[in-house]
Amino acid sequence: MAGIYIHIPFCKQACHYCDFHFSTSLKNKDALLHALNKEIELQKEYLNPYLDGVRTIYLGGGTPSLLSEKELMNIFDALHQHYKISADAEITLEANPDDLSIQKLKELKNTPINRLSIGIQSFFDEDLKLMNRAHNSKEALRVVKDAQDKGFENITIDLIYGIPTLSNNNWKYNLQTAFDLEVKHISAYCLTVEPKTALAHLVKEGKINNVDEQKSAKQFEIMLDEMRKNNFEQYEISNFCKDNFYSKHNSNYWLKQPYLGLGPSAHSFNGTSRKWNVSNNALYIQSFATQVGSATAPLLGGGGLETLTTSQQYNEYILTTLRTMWGSNLATITSDFGNDYLLYCLKEAEKYILSEDIKKENNKLFLTDKGKLIADKIASDFFMVD
Repeated sequence: MAGIYIHIPFCKQACHYCDFHFSTSLKNKDALLHALNKEIELQKEYLNPYLDGVRTIYLGGGTPSLLSEKELMNIFDALHQHYKISADAEITLEANPDDLSIQKLKELKNTPINRLSIGIQSFFDEDLKLMNRAHNSKEALRVVKDAQDKGFENITIDLIYGIPTLSNNNWKYNLQTAFDLEVKHISAYCLTVEPKTALAHLVKEGKINNVDEQKSAKQFEIMLDEMRKNNFEQYEISNFCKDNFYSKHNSNYWLKQPYLGLGPSAHSFNGTSRKWNVSNNALYIQSFATQVGSATAPLLGGGGLETLTTSQQYNEYILTTLRTMWGSNLATITSDFGNDYLLYCLKEAEKYILSEDIKKENNKLFLTDKGKLIADKIASDFFMVD
């Protein structure tokens, strides 16, 4: 199942915690969209060896909901011109609540978009203010209902826990509000203080309390309990759904499927190599300034390409699959990487099986609830170094 990710690097304002590539200036938007359409054409061969049709398209950012209906349709027209798009493709648009007016939702329904990912983050104004979100709690409540009224059935919302202003009771309220809204999918992330973000600066200056790891762990446990009570399946550490409403696109990443990334800072993966575009709007535009170009044009000025070693491929397999309900398949490790990797994996798993952070069932390794709290540490211990 091949997928396409499109990075739209524009935002109204900068969220304090965000370390993704974006710009709050829209002055180069037209030029960037022109460059994006050119890249769509130039990259059309990338997925061909793996392609029986593009099954997922994901517009992320940044804030792709800033684009007009016409701008979105220009992107979809270019995709359909150069790629075979499956008739039942999952097509997701990330959106902020303040962008999704009734009129905007009507316009989005005129496009091929059939899934909305709405960045709610919290239903409390004090949390939203701390994170410098552009919407308020009233808009957060309104937007999901409005989207459902306009015919969007496949809606996922983002929530954040571990916020210094978020109490355990308020976290339970956020979860219950999401359940009451009857969304089919919830992505919930722990607030992380990334270097060089506004949040990191505010924490360093003592203007905002740092994230409390113990409180975050407790809120993670609360989340698991409440999700189970409300029949949400945890199919990846941060992702929950009802009625098989998995994110097909994100599942591609976790299950080692090929994907093409378009736009500045976007990454691509074909199974054996990874490439990434320059994280600079001006340089990205410059790469396509003329009609003369190549598929490697956006690598100029800061992008890159690497062929993954067997160890790197094994490490990525462990890192991604161990986070999911499907687990790390020991038979796959043997067939794809060799018996030495299997023996190494089993050796590293022993201590975590004894500590009940990992369980082994049906020739697969799974994280327990306890292990999910230290998932990154566990995965890193499994890594093989060349």
